[in-house]
Amino acid sequence: MGIESISVKLTGQTHTCIICHSRLKKNGTTSKGTQRWRCTTCNASTTFKREDTTARNHLTGFVTWILSKQSQAEFGGGTGRTFRHQTAWCWNVHPTLHRTGEIFNEIQVDGIYLRPGWCLLIAIAHGQVIGWQWCDREKDEAWTALLAHFPEPKVVVTDGGSGLMKALKEFWPQVKIQRCLVHIQRNVRTYLTLKPRLAAGKSLRRLSLKLTKIRTQEAAAQWMAAFAAWHAENQELINERTYASEWAGARPKGIRSSRKWWYTHDRLRSAYQCMNKALQRGHLFTFLDEELKGLGINATTNMIEGAVNSGLRAMIFYHRGMPIEHRRRACEWFCWTHTAAENRPALGELLRPEHYAPEARKTGVDLVDDGPIGPELYGTGASAEDGQYVRRGWMKNIY
Repeated sequence: MGIESISVKLTGQTHTCIICHSRLKKNGTTSKGTQRWRCTTCNASTTFKREDTTARNHLTGFVTWILSKQSQAEFGGGTGRTFRHQTAWCWNVHPTLHRTGEIFNEIQVDGIYLRPGWCLLIAIAHGQVIGWQWCDREKDEAWTALLAHFPEPKVVVTDGGSGLMKALKEFWPQVKIQRCLVHIQRNVRTYLTLKPRLAAGKSLRRLSLKLTKIRTQEAAAQWMAAFAAWHAENQELINERTYASEWAGARPKGIRSSRKWWYTHDRLRSAYQCMNKALQRGHLFTFLDEELKGLGINATTNMIEGAVNSGLRAMIFYHRGMPIEHRRRACEWFCWTHTAAENRPALGELLRPEHYAPEARKTGVDLVDDGPIGPELYGTGASAEDGQYVRRGWMKNIY
C-alpha cells in the first residue's frame, strides 16, 4: 500500500492520520476539485470523502431537476445516464413535514387526480402547503386522515366535495365553511352552458357571475334579494314535471327508463339548487361574517388552484413518462418545496444511510443451492455433449 492510498479517520471535527495519528491540514485540491489533506508529521497525503455530503448534494440536484422544465439530459449534461445513475436512490426518500400545532385562521383544501385510482389531497395556509394525503378518491376517511394533522381552524375554504363535508361534520363540527365562489360559478356554467336558451337561465347565469364581485354585507344582501326574486318568478318553471305516460319522444339524457316522471327543466333546476344549497347552509358568504372581519378570509380556492395544482400539472407534463410511483414522489417533493422553510426538515434530516447505501442484493448465483458435496451423478436433463438440447437457428429441426 502506497502513501497516496492512505485513508483518513474522522474523529469528531478533526481529521487525523491513521499512520501517526497527527492532525491533518488542507493541502489544495485534486484535479476533480476534491479537498486534499496532508499530514504535517509523516507527510502522507490523502483525500477524504463523506458519503452523506455527497448524497445530500445529489438529492439537492434531484429536487432541483424535479422543479425545472429540463430533461435529465439537459440538466445533467450528455445523455443523462450519469444523472440517473447518481440519483436513482433519491426516489427512496420520502419528504415529510413538521407538525407545528399552529392554529390557522383559514385552511384551503382541494384534491387533484393524477390518474384513475390516485388522488392527492392538499391543504394550504398563508399560501404555503401544510399537509397532503394520498387516496384513491375524495372520500371522508381520506379527508379525516389529512385533517388530523392540524388543530381546528376558524374557516375551511373548499370546493364543496361531499366526502370533505362529511369529514368536517364529524371531525370539526364547529368549523365555519366557505364555499369557493368560482367553483359555484363553474358548476352553474356546466348546467346552463355559456349561452342559456331560456330567459330564466340567462338571468340566473348573470346572478352567478355577480358572486365574485361581492365585497360587503350590503352587496350580499342585495344579491340574496335578487336571488329570492328570481326564485319567486320562476318557481313554477323549475318545478314543472314531464310524465313518461305523456312523453312521446326519446327520454332526455340521464333519465332512466324506470322513471315515471322527471323535471322538465332539470338543468336549470340543478343550477339553482347549486347556489341555493350553499346559501341555505350558510357557506356562501362566510368570508363577510363580523366575527371574521379583518382576518382576510378568502372566498375562493384560487390560491391552491393557481399556486399548487397548476404547478403539479405542469411538473407532470414536463417530466411525462414517469411511472406512477415516481410521479407520486415527485408530487410530494413539489409540495415539500412549497412549504414554509420553518415547517419542513432540512434535506440532511430526511436522509438515512439505507437510502443512499442500501444492502447489496443477492444475485442469482448466491441463491442457487449447490446441493450435497460429492461427485456428480448421472442427470436426466438435456446436454450439449449428446446433442439432445434445445437448438436455435437453421439447425433446430435436424433432430
